Amino acid sequence: MFHIITALIAVYVSWRFVWPLSLSKTSKGLLGALLLLAAEHHLLTRTFFGSMASPEIPGPVLMVLGWAFGTLVLLALLLLIRDVLGILLFGVSRQAGRALLVQARLGITLGVLSAGLSALGVWQAVRVPQVKTVEIVLPRLPAAFDGFRLVQLTDLHASRLLQAPWMQAVVTRANALRPDLVVITGDLTDGSPQARADDIRPLQALKARYGVFAIPGNHEYYIDYLNWLPAFDRLGLHMLLNQHALITHQGRELVLAGITDKAALPFELPLPDVAAALEGAPEGAPVILLSHRPVGAVANASLGVDLQLSGHTHGGQILGPHLLAQWANEGFVSGLYEVAGMRLYVSNGSGLWNGFPIRLGRPSEITEIVLRAPAS
Repeated sequence: MFHIITALIAVYVSWRFVWPLSLSKTSKGLLGALLLLAAEHHLLTRTFFGSMASPEIPGPVLMVLGWAFGTLVLLALLLLIRDVLGILLFGVSRQAGRALLVQARLGITLGVLSAGLSALGVWQAVRVPQVKTVEIVLPRLPAAFDGFRLVQLTDLHASRLLQAPWMQAVVTRANALRPDLVVITGDLTDGSPQARADDIRPLQALKARYGVFAIPGNHEYYIDYLNWLPAFDRLGLHMLLNQHALITHQGRELVLAGITDKAALPFELPLPDVAAALEGAPEGAPVILLSHRPVGAVANASLGVDLQLSGHTHGGQILGPHLLAQWANEGFVSGLYEVAGMRLYVSNGSGLWNGFPIRLGRPSEITEIVLRAPAS
C-alpha cells in the first residue's frame, strides 16, 4: 500500500507540475520518470540494498534520496493546496480560479520552494539534537524525588544516515546533563547487530546515577530482534520487557516500568502488557511507564501510571502534516499532555528513520525531564 500511495503522489505531481511545463514531450517523460524513481526509491533500496528499514547505502546518498523524496512530497502538498484554492476560487470567479489552476510560473515557484524546504528539512533532520528541558509535576511524587532528573532519548534510529559520530555527540550531550536516570523509549537502531555494531557502540558510554534503561520500539522487531536483546545488554542497557525496576532515592521508591511494542505480533513475540509490567510493584509508589507508542494512555492511567514517556511519532516531522501523525496516535504527537490524571510526554525524537529524513518546524530533541512534587 505504501508504494502505491507514493506512486500516486508521483503521478499527481507529473500531471499538475511536469505536464504544464514548456518542455518537449521527451523531457517531460524523463522528468516524470525521475519523479517516479524518487517516489519508489524505498522499493528499490529494499530490493537491491538490504531492506526498506535500513538500506546499506552511504549516508550522503541517503541524504540525496531523502531530499528528492521530500521535495516530491512537499511539492504534492503545495500543489494540492493550490488546486483546492483554485477550485474554491473558481466558484467565485471562473477567470481567477482558472488562472490559479493553470499558471505555470506559480508551479515552478512551488517546485523551487519545495526543493529548498526539503534541503532545509534534511539538514534539520541529521543535525545533533538540542536539549529540551521539561518540568513535570506528579501529584503522587514524594518530596524526596523533587528535582529528580531523567534524560529521555528516543527514536535514535542508528543507521548509515545517523552513524557513530552522531551517536557519540548525542551521548556527550546527554552525559553533560549529569542525569539521575537515562531512559531510551525505543527505535534505537535500524539494521542488524552486525551492521550497526559500531554505530550503536557509543551508547555504552551513557552515564546516570541510577542506570540506563530502555525498551524496544517497532523498528527493533523488523531486523533480528532476538539478537538485538543481548547486544543491548552488552552495552549496559537494562531492557524492560513488560517488566519494572525499583528506583530507591533518599529512602523512597519510584517504579520504572517498560513494555514491548505491538510490532511483536507477526513475529509471535510477547505483546505489550502494562499489567504484567506492574505486577509486584509496591503499592503507593509513583509509576513511570516507558511505552514507545503514545497510545493506550487512558487505560494506562487506570492502572496507576503517573507518567508515560513515549516517542514513535517524531513529532510528526513537518508542521501542518503533523496532524496526520496526531490522528494516527490517538491525538498525541508531541509534548506534554494530561490524560485522566496521568501525565504523558511525547518526545519529538532524537533521530529519525532514514527513509524520510525531513524535519520542518518539529525539531529533534534530547529531553531533560525534571520531576516535581506537588507544592505543599
